[in-house]
Amino acid sequence: MGSHRLQKLSLSDIKIEGYSVAGEETAIGLPELNVCFDVGKAPDSLLAVDNLFISHTHMDHVANLAYYCSQRDFREMAPGTVLLHESKCGMVEELLDFWGRFDGSRPPANIIGLTAGREYEIRRNLIAFAFDTNHTPDSLGYTIIDRRQKLKEEYLELEGQEIAKLRKEGKDITYTLNVPLVTYLGDTMSGDFQLLPCVKQSKILITECTFFEEDHHDRANAGKHFHIDHLVKWLPELECEHILLTHLSRRTHIGEAKKIINQRLAPEVASKVVFMMDRFNGHAKNE
Repeated sequence: MGSHRLQKLSLSDIKIEGYSVAGEETAIGLPELNVCFDVGKAPDSLLAVDNLFISHTHMDHVANLAYYCSQRDFREMAPGTVLLHESKCGMVEELLDFWGRFDGSRPPANIIGLTAGREYEIRRNLIAFAFDTNHTPDSLGYTIIDRRQKLKEEYLELEGQEIAKLRKEGKDITYTLNVPLVTYLGDTMSGDFQLLPCVKQSKILITECTFFEEDHHDRANAGKHFHIDHLVKWLPELECEHILLTHLSRRTHIGEAKKIINQRLAPEVASKVVFMMDRFNGHAKNE
């Protein structure tokens, strides 16, 4: 099974495909944005995504990082760009060096280190913003932002020639509009990131929820994972159109988790919640 049985969803006109089960594998791709969050077992359909954002380096999130890099080279694709906390970049280089000695050919890759508050330009007008999460000492979350320059209201009625003249004169006639499209939290428990406007206002929030059982609070705290009780308090504060839950433990049946969501959250909030691995949720199909 694993990454060869990916779910495909379409939320807010953004296509998402991936696989996420706690302790087993997490890889979430947004092919149209050229972004993949974590690599899991390097699902074949996500190898063509150029930008791989790593939330943290637990095995179920990065097991086939070297394979991702190697397969792109084998298929004559340009080297992929791997983005992760800067403290781990040297280790990734060592990992690829090892596989080069082991395999006979070092997998090529562009390794870019990030820290909280840093941005990376995926393409023109599409930015990734990194922030700290609360899982490992160097875990990161990411918000993908559509950044546009908009004409200030007082200039909206001007003709093109007048606008061009003002620009030539060096007038500041535009403002920056940031539209948070997707936020990915990776594995985490509650933290300061929950207050970030880009997180709260994202069209789609992809967040883990590993534990649903009442007697699993200790497990959640020990592993620094969300328990449903944490999300019940936080989700009503969000402006998101969709909330995609990942990393559900196999201890909990999705049907039972959906029942808990509907019981614990107001209908207008519960209606936003989708489970990544729910083949029956109406937004997804299983392959």
